[in-house]
Amino acid sequence: MTTLDESYAQCRALARRHGTTYFVATYALPRIKRHHVWALYAFCRRADDIVDDLGDAPVEDRAIALKTFGEQLFVDLARGDSSDPILKAVVHTIRAFGHDPELFQRFLASMTMDLSTSRYETWDDLLVYMDGSAAVIGEMMLPILEPTGAGAVDPARSLGLAFQLTNFLRDVEEDLRRGRVYIPQSDLRAFGSDPSRRCVDSAWVALMRFEIERCRQLYVEADAGIEMLPPSSARCVRTARVLYSRILDRVERQQYDVFSSRARVPTWQKVATACRVAVQPATA
Repeated sequence: MTTLDESYAQCRALARRHGTTYFVATYALPRIKRHHVWALYAFCRRADDIVDDLGDAPVEDRAIALKTFGEQLFVDLARGDSSDPILKAVVHTIRAFGHDPELFQRFLASMTMDLSTSRYETWDDLLVYMDGSAAVIGEMMLPILEPTGAGAVDPARSLGLAFQLTNFLRDVEEDLRRGRVYIPQSDLRAFGSDPSRRCVDSAWVALMRFEIERCRQLYVEADAGIEMLPPSSARCVRTARVLYSRILDRVERQQYDVFSSRARVPTWQKVATACRVAVQPATA
C-alpha cells in the first residue's frame, strides 16, 4: 500500500519530469504547500497522458480509461482516501483545501473533448475547451495560494488561459502530429494561413503575431491577481508567469518557426529567474 508521503513523492517526480517551469516556481512556496501543487499537477498530467500517451490504444479504450480515472477520483473523494499511488495525494490535497469537486469535473470534461474534437472554429469555441483545460487550473490553485483580496478568480483564470495559449503556439508541430489544431479556424482563414503546410510565410508570421498579442493581453489581465497574493504565493506565480511568457519571446526569436524546433527556456535560465524573483519585493 502506497503511503501518503510516497504518493506525494510520486507527484513530485511527475512534476519535475514533465513540468519544469511549474516545478521550479513551486520552490517559492513554503515547504508545507508546494507538495499540494505537485499533486494537482500530477492529477492533470495523469489525465493528459491517458488521452495522448497510451500508444496505439483506440479512442474507445482511452475514453474508458479516462472515465474510470475520473470515477475513481470521486469515489475516493467521497470516502476520504485512495489506494491509487497518485490519487492518494490528490484526494488529500482536495480535502485539505476544500476544493469544489466541480473543478475536476470541468477539467475531465475538456480532456474528454480531446478524444473527439481536433479543431475549433472560433476563439469563443476554443475558450469552451480551455475553460476546463486551463482556466480551471487557475481556480484549482487559488485555495493553495490563499489570495488576500477579493476578485482573484478572473485573473487566475486569465493566467491559466495564457499558459495554455503559450503552449498551443509553441507546440503547433507536436499537435499537428496528433491530428489537432488549437489555433481557431476562423483566425487561420482570416490570415490565409494553414499550419499543415509547415511554411513560415508572411501569412503565418502575421497570424502568429496576432495570437501572441492575444496571449500577452491575457498575461496583463492576470497580473492584477498577483497583487492579491501573499508574498510567497506572489513570488511563485510571478516566477511561472515570467518564465512562461518568455516562451513567446523565444518563438519570436525563432522568426515564428514552430515547426523546425520547439521554443524552450533553458533550465539554467529558469533557475536563475526563480532566484532573482525570490529576492524581489512581492509587489514588484
